[in-house]
Amino acid sequence: MGRIARSCLQSLMKAMNLIMGMVGIAMILYALWMARVWQRDSQDSSSHHHHHSASPWFIYTFLGIGVAFCLITCLGHIAASTVNCFFLYCYTAIICLVLLLETAMAADIALNSDWEKDLPEDPTGRFHDFKEFVESNFDVFKWIGLLIILAQGTAILMGMSLIALGSNQASSYDSDEDEYSHSRVRLINPQVQQPPAYVIGDPVKPAPFGWNVYDSF
Repeated sequence: MGRIARSCLQSLMKAMNLIMGMVGIAMILYALWMARVWQRDSQDSSSHHHHHSASPWFIYTFLGIGVAFCLITCLGHIAASTVNCFFLYCYTAIICLVLLLETAMAADIALNSDWEKDLPEDPTGRFHDFKEFVESNFDVFKWIGLLIILAQGTAILMGMSLIALGSNQASSYDSDEDEYSHSRVRLINPQVQQPPAYVIGDPVKPAPFGWNVYDSF
């Protein structure tokens, strides 16, 4: 029963982890596309002697977040496959940190109407385009965000469950190993299992030398 429960938890954790991996891959592909377009625009603008001194921070940030999601996905897959407590602790801690950062960003955007002023200027203009695209498809992105948060929360619960299940199985394994070692000692040394029998009674006096029991008959 324990193996079936652990297998189900591993499969569910891998499925939730796969969602974050797909989001990370999509972000990497979109960042590479933005970098390609920005490079083409930069080459066209250089022919007209227009240069941008600012760095394309939005593209780098988008690419970095995508790579981070993919690395977290790899760590989660390793943790779910091996059920190693160290990897599970690291994975749950990182996902909790990501959730806190996402919550802080969402709260800042919702409560601060001038949050765009806190960001540096984007020379590529892709940040403005992405913002308009999100606003025009807000319902779709809202469900995507909820799906990501749900997947991360479920992955944390699955990781904690695997940690608890792994510790319980480790303790039961230790007890079984101790019992096996004790039984093995019994098989190797039978005297440990069956102590010698002692007969307690009146001592028997030896017969006199040369006396035969048949002489009395």
